[in-house]
Amino acid sequence: MKLNKFFIGIALIAIVMSVSSCKKTFLDENLTTARSLEFYSTDAGILSLVNGTYYHVFSTPFATEHPFANMNYGTDEFHVGGDNSNAVFNSYGNGLASVVAAVNGNTVTANAQWDNLYFGIGYANLIIQNATASTSTADAIKKVALGEGYFFRAYCYLRLVSQYGAVPLKLTPSTGVELEFTRAAPKEIYAQIITDLTQANSLLTNTGGPAKITKDAVSHFLAKAYLSRASEINDSWNGTTKAADLAAIVPLCDAVIANHPLAPNFGDLWKYTGPDAPNEKLPEVILAAQFTADASATGGNQQHLFYGSRYDDLPQMQRDLSGNRPFSRLGTNYFMYRVYDLVNDSRFWKSFRTKNLVNKAAAPYVNGDVGVMYVINQPGDNRFPSFKVLNTVPYARTGRPIANVYVAYPNGTTNDGALFAEPRFPSLSKFFDGSRVGGFNDTRGLRDITLARSAETYLIAAEAKIRLANAGTGTYADALPYINAVRTRAQYQAGENRTAYYDGGGASNATLQGGLPMAYMVENSYAESNNFNLLAPPSTATTLAVAGTAPLPANDEYIISKLGYTSPYDRMLCFLLNERSRELAGEYKRWEDLSRTKTLVARAKAFNPDAAPNIKDFHLLRPIPQTFLDGIQSGGTGLTGAQKQALQNTGY
Repeated sequence: MKLNKFFIGIALIAIVMSVSSCKKTFLDENLTTARSLEFYSTDAGILSLVNGTYYHVFSTPFATEHPFANMNYGTDEFHVGGDNSNAVFNSYGNGLASVVAAVNGNTVTANAQWDNLYFGIGYANLIIQNATASTSTADAIKKVALGEGYFFRAYCYLRLVSQYGAVPLKLTPSTGVELEFTRAAPKEIYAQIITDLTQANSLLTNTGGPAKITKDAVSHFLAKAYLSRASEINDSWNGTTKAADLAAIVPLCDAVIANHPLAPNFGDLWKYTGPDAPNEKLPEVILAAQFTADASATGGNQQHLFYGSRYDDLPQMQRDLSGNRPFSRLGTNYFMYRVYDLVNDSRFWKSFRTKNLVNKAAAPYVNGDVGVMYVINQPGDNRFPSFKVLNTVPYARTGRPIANVYVAYPNGTTNDGALFAEPRFPSLSKFFDGSRVGGFNDTRGLRDITLARSAETYLIAAEAKIRLANAGTGTYADALPYINAVRTRAQYQAGENRTAYYDGGGASNATLQGGLPMAYMVENSYAESNNFNLLAPPSTATTLAVAGTAPLPANDEYIISKLGYTSPYDRMLCFLLNERSRELAGEYKRWEDLSRTKTLVARAKAFNPDAAPNIKDFHLLRPIPQTFLDGIQSGGTGLTGAQKQALQNTGY
């Protein structure tokens, strides 16, 4: 039988070592560089295993497409941007099943995420077992490595239960191939996650972050675990734990927040200038997946490829390093234009690229003219005759026409969707990386991926306050100080140039550009979108703080109305989820947020045109991979079709 990657992952080292230790009969040689399982019981082996697990659990996924396919597709925020390699994860069509049919070599398999997480659990189990058994008295082994092992296991299981619900619970290393597994209930899995994180919290300190797991990182994820267990998807069984879970969240969050102040400017988080740039070490960042400029390293961070809108196929434009290589997997839904206060909230304009310079000029243009502009205007705006306007909209600084203008709401329309006529959209630029060393076709990115930052910690605490109010403890207004801390940071400051723009594409230089003129422009379309004078945009401070729970900001009231919410709890949870989107758009959290709150179906139907016709309630969980079902046994024999179906999530 072909070995399933699930049990290969949890027994990988044992299998490899048993093969390599077979007696050699042809050549009598000693391979002195081979490492047996005994090595991983030594201090050096434990530390080596920990380092490898950091790479596997945190960094490896971001060299692939499964993070965005499983975490960002199929929500209110994004649709398929033009390349349909993984469209089924967004559309919830019949192809989203235990086996995902390949569109091409880039299609994410149904088991990619599952395998990655169980490999991580296998390594974590080995760390825990060997660090516990070690006779060492060194804190590096008995506290740090052991605490990291508990965190890795909890982190992987939190992802698994959030995506699949009931999954096999494996808490010890395998010494050989195991074939018989059952799915543990979410109640049991959450109990183990919280036990592991509590153990890690008691062992770790706040040294080494954000590259290393710290006590604050553990506290952040422990608060997330409590919040997830208390969420709607678990309401059939969480009644006995919900009150205590919600009460535990805010003290954990407050301790983390005290040590991780927000960056003064939201844009500071994304102003990447090169590997190990200052923005990667801001105090706000709690934990990050690390990447390196070392040319010998494999994989790299490929997420810079997937959020970029095509620009290189437009008149006057060509691909360059600063513009990124646009694989165009994720396009921005109109929800993202509706959810922000586009005049007063800086986060949209600091998260999305809306202008590019001409870099392949033909008369009458010269390189450095404005080549592409996205106008994210208000419904009813009649300044632009169509969604695409070529060569006629003047650029205020020069009077010369802009080559390619795309308009969200043209010709007075109030309907969402004009930009869907072509796969055109402003690009989420949080992951753009112009520091790549292999030229403008290079796919290996070097910038880190933030896994946890304190802005989210504030919003976790706020959601706990909302849920506590719904349970009769406190009021909904108790959430506002936490939400307003994040919103206040998002305000424009007095004297701030609201048209200034920067992202990781600005890490390019003339050498890396290969002599090409740059498409990167240090300006956004704030003024043109909001019908302000580009030469004299507003410069006073804006205000986003919310004074009360009714009414909420106009953008939120629109979304609340569209979704049909009326109760105080539903309104405030909707507001909170909107705030999470404004702050955390694209940061690999959205699908799980909407799944756990059971708001995924309503929001996808309302705001994701690809998902709306197909999504159903059973899509709150992912299908169990067929590779797992085909590889396991019961009573020493492979499963029957009926047994496999019994182990599958409902609807698949």
